[in-house]
Amino acid sequence: MSNQTATKENTLVGGWTAYRPLTAEDKAVFEEALNGFVGVIYTPEQVATQVVAGTNYRFKCSASVPPSDVVWEAIVEIFQPLPGQGKPHIVSITKL
Repeated sequence: MSNQTATKENTLVGGWTAYRPLTAEDKAVFEEALNGFVGVIYTPEQVATQVVAGTNYRFKCSASVPPSDVVWEAIVEIFQPLPGQGKPHIVSITKL
């Protein structure tokens, strides 16, 4: 079978999963990548992943800048390298 074979979750190999609730592992990756990030507060609500040479994460977040009550949605993309290859880091942040 080719690399385009669908998995049991109906996701193509190398493709993105559907958004789902976060696991404890997802939350740990998010917190490590945003450690020391200042200004906007991002609160992850759902995540989609893509397995590559490591893992790409797309976190759907609510975002705000305290003390303002204004809240918007954003996608925070994070790359988690393979074990021993480095720490997770922010790739991009997109305001929706």
